[in-house]
Amino acid sequence: MLTETVAAAAPPPFDPELAGPLSEILSELPMPLTADLIADRRQRSRTGRLTDAQIRRDGAFEIEERKVPGPAGAPDITLLICRPVGVTTPVPVVYHTHGGGMVAGSHRSTELIGELDRAQALSLAVVSVEYRLAPEHPDPAPVEDCYAGLLWLASHAGSLGLDPDRIVLSGNSAGGALAAGLALLARDRSGLRPKGQLLQFPMLDDQCASDSCRQLGRVGLWDGLSNEAGWTALLGERRGTPSVSCYAAPARATDLSGLPPAFIEVGSVEALRDEGIEYASRIWRAGGQAELHVWSGAFHSFDEWVPTATVSRTAQQARVGWLKRVLG
Repeated sequence: MLTETVAAAAPPPFDPELAGPLSEILSELPMPLTADLIADRRQRSRTGRLTDAQIRRDGAFEIEERKVPGPAGAPDITLLICRPVGVTTPVPVVYHTHGGGMVAGSHRSTELIGELDRAQALSLAVVSVEYRLAPEHPDPAPVEDCYAGLLWLASHAGSLGLDPDRIVLSGNSAGGALAAGLALLARDRSGLRPKGQLLQFPMLDDQCASDSCRQLGRVGLWDGLSNEAGWTALLGERRGTPSVSCYAAPARATDLSGLPPAFIEVGSVEALRDEGIEYASRIWRAGGQAELHVWSGAFHSFDEWVPTATVSRTAQQARVGWLKRVLG
């Protein structure tokens, strides 16, 4: 009965600085996501792709795109490599897996702005991976593409002026799912140990059965119904069944020990809230390190949409501070 009561309750209120902008966003963004809206999401992503000039930031970064080997039997993948200019020693690197609900987005999506902001503040490099999208390329294609790129980066970092021992995995939403999946894959397959995993509003659980997923089924950005649609695109009829791998849906992992330190953040008014909280709690119970932020009154990926809000600036500062600590 407790679950039913929570699920039926009204959502928490939005932060006053976020409520108005969110209404404007939703007035022109069809919600929730459905299979019929995937083409719309991809078109929006193409329109918002960052140009070379936007990524270079008036000479702060030098950039190149490289084709590198994909998973066995699969096409090559593209990595966008952004190195800080004027740095002569090997620099730490953020390995960025983009969001887009598993069905849209690219290695040049607008969320890369946040990664570059943090990299510029701390003299880091950013490597962003382009992976195949669902439903045309269902699981395990996306996470295997990202893993292939990570292995290539770790083995070629030295020749790129990057530090292979200081790689942080970072992703937003679907990218957060992929970053968490990569941390598990690295632990279980290769012994590669990234320095950290920066999980921003991560999709972690394909079962979509949390209280927040029900409470916020039609509220905010990336609501509960959109979450179900994204997972279904990735997993098809396997969604919610025992056959789903923890590398696709990290909440399925039975063992969260031995993982790199995690930064996990969610908004209090988003469908993914409870699974993020639970994932951090399980890392602690396994003896690991996790820093958890629940941004009061915030919706999914709020700081990307409303970067000037006080809570958005606070969130950005928290990420920078965490990166400084884990990278030393």
